[in-house]
Amino acid sequence: MEIQKIKWGIVGLGNIAHQFAADLLLLEDAELVAVASRNLEKANQFAQKYNCTKAYDSYDALFADAQVDIVYIATPHDSHAELSIKALQKGKHVLCEKPIALSYKDAVNMTEASKKNNKFFMEAFWTRFIPSVQNVVEKVNNGIIGEINYIKAGFAFYGSETENKRLFDKELGGGALFDIGVYPLFLSYLFLGNPKEIVAKAIKHKNDIDLQTSMILQYESAQSILNASIISDSDMKAVLSGTEGRIELNVPWFVADGYSVFKNEEESVFKFPTLGRGYTHEAIECHNCIRNNKIESEKWSHRNSLDLSKIVEEIKNQIGLGF
Repeated sequence: MEIQKIKWGIVGLGNIAHQFAADLLLLEDAELVAVASRNLEKANQFAQKYNCTKAYDSYDALFADAQVDIVYIATPHDSHAELSIKALQKGKHVLCEKPIALSYKDAVNMTEASKKNNKFFMEAFWTRFIPSVQNVVEKVNNGIIGEINYIKAGFAFYGSETENKRLFDKELGGGALFDIGVYPLFLSYLFLGNPKEIVAKAIKHKNDIDLQTSMILQYESAQSILNASIISDSDMKAVLSGTEGRIELNVPWFVADGYSVFKNEEESVFKFPTLGRGYTHEAIECHNCIRNNKIESEKWSHRNSLDLSKIVEEIKNQIGLGF
C-alpha cells in the first residue's frame, strides 16, 4: 500500500529552513511541495536543492496552493503571528518556528485562529520531541530523581553583528531572550510548570535589544537559574537536580543525543540519537496529529505555548524590551 504523504510548504528560507527541509527528506511520508521567499531566485535555488517542484515569490501564493497540507513558518519572529493566522485562514495546518510570537496577545490570537478554522497549529519547539528529552520526561514522571528542586540551563554564544544582522535587529524581534532565552525557559516550564515569581536582569544593546539576560524562576519548592546570551559563550549544559539524584543532558542540551543519571555519584549513561538534525521528530508529531484530526499536540499544546509566552512576556517587561 502506498503511503499517503503529508505535503509541506515552507515560508522564509533562512538557515533554519534549510535544516528543516534536509530533515524532511529523511521522512518517507513527508513531501516538500512548495517554498516561498520574497526573492524568487532564492526560492528557486532552495526548491532545487530539496527536490521541491514549486517556488513562489509571495507567501500568499503558497498559502493559496491547494496541494500544500501544512506550512512551516520560518520567517523572523516579528511576522510569526500574521503569517500563521493567514495560513490557518487559508485552511492550512501550521508549524510555526519558536518563539510563537513577540507578545502574549498575538500568541492567543494564533491559537484562537487554529480553533476557529479547525486546523492543526503548533509552535516548533523541536527540543520537546527529540528522543532524549521525551525519555527524560518519562523517567522524571516515574520518579527517577525524586522531586526536582533545582534546574540550571543556559544557551549562549558569541554573535556577530555583521554576520547575523537579524539577531541584532530590534524590528525583527532580535536579542537573546526571544531568540534563545526561550529554550532554558521551556526546559524549566516543561519540568516545573508556571513559576510563582520571576526575576530577570539584562545587559542591553544601544538599540535596546537584550544582549544577555539572566533569569531566576521561583517555584513553591524549586528554583531555576537560567541564562541566555549572544555576547558570551557557555558550556550548553542543562542539569535537573532532584531529591534523589540528578540528570545531565548531553551538550548541547537542546538537541541532546542522550543524558546521564547520577545517583549516589554513580553515573548511568543513556543514548538517544536524533534522526537527522532532530527536526524530524517535531515533523513526525505534526503528521500524527494531522492524521488523527487533532488541532494541537498533547506533548506541546496550545496551552503550553501560551504559558511559555506569558513567562517570556513577564521577562520582556521586566527588562524593558519595547517590542
